[in-house]
Amino acid sequence: MPAQAPSSRDTSPSALSSPEDRSETDSFRQASLHRPRWWNNIRRTQRWVPLWKRVKDTRSAERHRHGAMCLAFSFTTIRSVVIILLVYFNITLRRKIPKNDIQRIVASWGQSGSPTEAQAKFPTDFSRDIIPRPCHSHNDYTRKVPLYDALAAGCTGLEADVWLTKTKDLLVGHTEKSLAPSRSLNSLYIDPLLAILAHQNPNPLPDTLPSSRPSADSPEDDSAQTTTTQQHGIFDTNVTAPLTLLIDIKTDGATTLPLVLEQLEPLRAGGWLTHWNGSAVIPGVVTVVGTGNTPFHQLLSSNPITNATTNTTAATYRDIFFDAPLAQLWGEDAPANNTMYTSDNSNYASTSFAATIGKVWHGMLSPAQVEMIRGQVGEARKRGLRARYWDTPGWPVNVRDHVWDVLEKEGVGMLNVDDLIAATQRSWA
Repeated sequence: MPAQAPSSRDTSPSALSSPEDRSETDSFRQASLHRPRWWNNIRRTQRWVPLWKRVKDTRSAERHRHGAMCLAFSFTTIRSVVIILLVYFNITLRRKIPKNDIQRIVASWGQSGSPTEAQAKFPTDFSRDIIPRPCHSHNDYTRKVPLYDALAAGCTGLEADVWLTKTKDLLVGHTEKSLAPSRSLNSLYIDPLLAILAHQNPNPLPDTLPSSRPSADSPEDDSAQTTTTQQHGIFDTNVTAPLTLLIDIKTDGATTLPLVLEQLEPLRAGGWLTHWNGSAVIPGVVTVVGTGNTPFHQLLSSNPITNATTNTTAATYRDIFFDAPLAQLWGEDAPANNTMYTSDNSNYASTSFAATIGKVWHGMLSPAQVEMIRGQVGEARKRGLRARYWDTPGWPVNVRDHVWDVLEKEGVGMLNVDDLIAATQRSWA
């Protein structure tokens, strides 16, 4: 009996394939049973991808996602900053809008074209709001802006190391290697001081000032009517506060001192210098003190001018004072001739803190050190001199502040400072 043809509805593999094909399919199925599941999944989906490519795609997606997050964060931050600025300026501008005539005058004060344009600048506002302090700017010429940095800090003492050159110039510097023709005593100190003092005294004196009327308690005679002729100093908050210029002569004193006196002539001619008139010290707005190689006996006999400017002799005029040796004024080892230093010939009394007082151990001065400071400062004060210690510790800061506190408490006349910022921020008594 002939074999029947397979029905058209039979779609099984055995019906659609030849015996050879069925044998191959059965072999594949038997092998699949022994392979890992992940291999069968890859084989089944036909989506096998190399490992390096999958890692690369993952990193690329992470970078895109990170970039999108950064962009969104940046946009949110910028939007928040803009909103805050808008709110701030809205509030600030509202406050600045004048609400009455007084506020309108204040808002337009000194503006170009306004009625108050000529009144805007205070004539002597060079040192507005600066309180003068008894601090000495040590080695002032080494600062970024000599003279002006110290004045901005309120220091009333400056120090300039002076060297006499072969060309008869007085240059300022710490060593010979630091000297420059453009940095001279005139250019760094004398000329700027002349300009500052001219600015602080804009009105000619005394012709333009009216005579003061006698008070009700004073007799009405000619002697009671005086004319105000006082010259203003550098500091507008205290016009009588003098500025001390300490000139440390580094070269031979006998040949350098005469040239120093000669270069002080513009200050002398303007009447700015503190001077001795033969019987008393006449205060000025600038006091010049000589130290270093300044010869004491030559200073005493020096009369810088014998012309019509002062019309005086050597015995009755002197406008430079000496820096007395503080260590020789008090103590058992003090020389017998130390009485020659008085307020008639000296102004400062200085010494090295490290050499005289010694090292500060354990962060505090010992009772013996404090007693020595008290004795030296007290003796200087009795003679009308201002005590000054140089080479004080600058670090650690707590030791420096402790030494400053003790010196100020004991009444030191001038606090020698290297750190002007710390001196400015100090709570002065």
